[in-house]
Amino acid sequence: MAWTVAALLLAVADALAARFSAVAVRGELSGFTRASSGHCYFSLKDGDGSGAALRCVMFRRQAVLLQSLPRDGQQVEVRGRLSVYEPRGELQLVVESLQPVGAGRLYEEFLRLKARLEQAGWFDPLRKRALPAHPQVVGVVTSSSGAVWHDVMTTLRRRAPHVRVILYPSIVQGGDAPASLRGALALANARAEADVILLCRGGGSLEDLWAFNDEQLVMAVAQSSIPIVSGVGHETDVTLTDWAADLRAPTPTAAAELVSPARDDLLQMLAVRAQAMIRRVHQRLDDAEQRLDLAGLRLRDPRRALQSQGDRLRMAQQRLSGALQGERQRLDRQFADRQQRWQRVVERTLLGASHDLGLREARLRAADPRGVLSRGYAWIEGSDGRPVVSAASLVVGEGVRAVWADGVAQAHVTAVDLVPSGPPVPPRPTRG
Repeated sequence: MAWTVAALLLAVADALAARFSAVAVRGELSGFTRASSGHCYFSLKDGDGSGAALRCVMFRRQAVLLQSLPRDGQQVEVRGRLSVYEPRGELQLVVESLQPVGAGRLYEEFLRLKARLEQAGWFDPLRKRALPAHPQVVGVVTSSSGAVWHDVMTTLRRRAPHVRVILYPSIVQGGDAPASLRGALALANARAEADVILLCRGGGSLEDLWAFNDEQLVMAVAQSSIPIVSGVGHETDVTLTDWAADLRAPTPTAAAELVSPARDDLLQMLAVRAQAMIRRVHQRLDDAEQRLDLAGLRLRDPRRALQSQGDRLRMAQQRLSGALQGERQRLDRQFADRQQRWQRVVERTLLGASHDLGLREARLRAADPRGVLSRGYAWIEGSDGRPVVSAASLVVGEGVRAVWADGVAQAHVTAVDLVPSGPPVPPRPTRG
């Protein structure tokens, strides 16, 4: 009985799964790639040059747990299970975990240092300072013989040739590197020449970059009086100086770019601002000229202004004259009305007074004794000239006067006959 290809591969895969359910393999990394799906593909080789290679795959759910992406040539230890990739009939190792060889102890030490320094406040974001927008002097702490110094200088010369660059050389790898780096930083702070400092080194393994995890160096970075940009390793490399620095750059070249605004960009920005200022000045001048033109138009012929003011004055005078004439007519009408009312009142008053006077005159005439005398009566006056109103007041022999309307007679009382009490009897008129 012949096997089908799929059945044979399935049987081999089952046998491998039963025999090698979990294996650990140590080797040199080769051909590492990370697909857009997040899966990682690479090969493991022995470092002795034997040419043996094992295809490996690390699916996304495990790859996201990597602290940093591994690099070709790196010695790693992986754990996983063997399987057969059926479309090509290839043996592959499905990797569950990947750890650089020898990095376990160092990585644990790295985590302990990080926790202690973080708890002490050396990584506090409030300690970090803003970088100068336009530094005049940039200090670089790195090795003078490495490619990093050349890359940093090339970037700064290209982007900002006007910036002065000062190198503070230091060892960047090995047992003497931490002290050398601290000395270079102390020298830069003592001279106080630079506006910002770049702490740079190229990529490497955790062991290669271990000097930048030195506790004293981390505190020196945090205590620097000059802002520091840490550009250590590649983008995936992380050191403790990255957290202590005022800014972390993914690479040394990126650190140089962060502290050096491109001259072309600055010149373009200045040109744009200069054009804006020119436009603003022209606009202000145009506005001033328009205002001057308007003022000139108003002042070109003063006679127009005087004529306008004269017209306004004449109109105001006409309105005032009309108002005065109207007010005078109103007062005239009011005076005429009041004069008529007073005339009527006076006429009524005079008429009433004349009528009253006539009545009083009639009553006075009716009470005038001469009127009575003209009807044939006379009154008697005593010797003292007072009228005799009672016969009882006469004395026999006394001289009296009898007064008529048309004359007076002298007489003597010869006898007095008193009338008894009773209703008065009107006297009979006597004739002279």
